Amino acid sequence: MFKAKSFLLGAALLAASGPACAQAVWPSKPLRVVVAFTPGSASDIIARTIGERLTAQLGQPVVVENRPGASGTIGAAAVARSDPDGHTILVNSSSHTVAPATMKELPYDTLRDLSGVAPLGNLPNVLVVSPAKGYRSAADLVAAAKARPGKLNYASGGVGSAAQLNAERFRLSAGFEAVHVPFKGAPEAFAQVLAGEVDFYFCPIVPALPMLKDGRLAAVAVGSNRRAAALPEVPTTLEAGYPNSDYNFWVGMFVPAKTPREIVARLHQETLKAMQAPDVAQSRCR
Repeated sequence: MFKAKSFLLGAALLAASGPACAQAVWPSKPLRVVVAFTPGSASDIIARTIGERLTAQLGQPVVVENRPGASGTIGAAAVARSDPDGHTILVNSSSHTVAPATMKELPYDTLRDLSGVAPLGNLPNVLVVSPAKGYRSAADLVAAAKARPGKLNYASGGVGSAAQLNAERFRLSAGFEAVHVPFKGAPEAFAQVLAGEVDFYFCPIVPALPMLKDGRLAAVAVGSNRRAAALPEVPTTLEAGYPNSDYNFWVGMFVPAKTPREIVARLHQETLKAMQAPDVAQSRCR
């Protein structure tokens, strides 16, 4: 699920760690979960849902703090610089592993400064449009874009975000030009799509579902390599005839790299336990 080397290296150590002495004193105060995206984003929804379970399991409050901007790197930098005592946690998306390639300079080292704790979910991106645009399929959108080269635009949560990368893979596969319009996060992007100011948006499925169900948005394709269980009638962009247009969007949990391994192991175990709850499972996989 994860492609990040930091996650794989951290996960490989979990089974062998876990001295009881460190687990007995952790957590000793509230946990701060830094979400690298805006309130209402998929990462935020998942973090808050799991956080509620961790609060009950650990006996300490789990406080979610949104630190959006720069495709998740602002929040990641804040956690990378924090005390490695297990009380500051990062929830980030797949943009975490591509940031070194999409950002000129990072105030932290993705592999050296942060360690993976647990994958929190794989979520398909959904290609959404305003119903007023009249696009009934991905082919309709592509035809409109080719008829007006460079005139259509698309939303994302920033340069290097999952939404932009999915849109670019689709655009390159379909062979059309479009203007990228970055926003702070999903709520702002949704507002502009709904208003008709933005033509399309590859958004994570979780925050989009309410607007799809009540008809405010229309889904013309799914950006993953298989259909979404919550939208079984919506074809993937691959099925629509656009090869190499899919994108794997995931959400994961990280801590500062120097966090004691026994604490990482405990947090890993408690997170896996929290994810077994039906409401959490529903939010993290659609």
